[in-house]
Amino acid sequence: MTKLKIENLSKTYSNGVKALDNINLEITNGMFGLLGPNGAGKSTLMRTLASLQEADSGSAWLDDINILKDPTAVRKVLGYLPQEFGVYPKITAQQLLDHIAVLKGISSSKERKELVNYLLQKVNLYDKRNKSVKGFSGGMKQRVGIAQALIGNPKLIIVDEPTAGLDPGERNRFHNLLADVGREVIVILSTHIVDDVRELCTEMAIMHLGKIVYQGSPAAAMEDIHGRVWQKTIEREELEQYQQEYTIISEKMIAGKPIVHIYRESNPGEGFKPVEPNLEDVFFTRIHQAGTEVNLVN
Repeated sequence: MTKLKIENLSKTYSNGVKALDNINLEITNGMFGLLGPNGAGKSTLMRTLASLQEADSGSAWLDDINILKDPTAVRKVLGYLPQEFGVYPKITAQQLLDHIAVLKGISSSKERKELVNYLLQKVNLYDKRNKSVKGFSGGMKQRVGIAQALIGNPKLIIVDEPTAGLDPGERNRFHNLLADVGREVIVILSTHIVDDVRELCTEMAIMHLGKIVYQGSPAAAMEDIHGRVWQKTIEREELEQYQQEYTIISEKMIAGKPIVHIYRESNPGEGFKPVEPNLEDVFFTRIHQAGTEVNLVN
């Protein structure tokens, strides 16, 4: 079983932003969700693990490979799908994967052809192998992205915001593909989309302002706040008043009216009803609590 161990990893940019603040994580085979709002530091962490940028301090090991000291070794066992997966203009899916296989050191043309055909079938794009990737839909491009990430039998696969902008059908196909891939290797899914983590990941961490504010299973996270989430449908003009009076952890519109969820130890009365917490409640509760702690410190 592969193990990724991150200890005391920190990174501060020249503008003073502390993108990574003493990160500690231990991850083994399977789908691991890294959940956080935009600007939380997720992409900085992913780029650091992919050896695309350096940390200021700390360590990261993939089994016996020192990621920060030996980037060449980690790249040999890494599959990476960045947030923006760029493609060469006018190149076909088959040509693109063949080119990347060459870059990853597969010199035999026969071996490359067999591998590329296998991967195109795996991501259900074999019939589109001679089409220009530039003309693919967002979901198809992401499937090509996963195919290239699988070249070289990686131990660690990193996917950064993979479903942003995909329609529901493409998102479901991509989820099925990721779940299949994640059986035998470590797959880190970095996203701000709560449903991606809820549907795919057995383990997760929530990141906020460069810190890990929760690590565990989605089920345990929801159990942690069981009995402390309360729901009420209110009028739109009441929303500001409720925001001042209660700790609102989430709100959504149903039939033109806001439904608010608040976090509170005991029943607040006033028409609030208990509700089973979902992962979105966990996410916003942890983010709110982390923000409160920062304010208390400051």
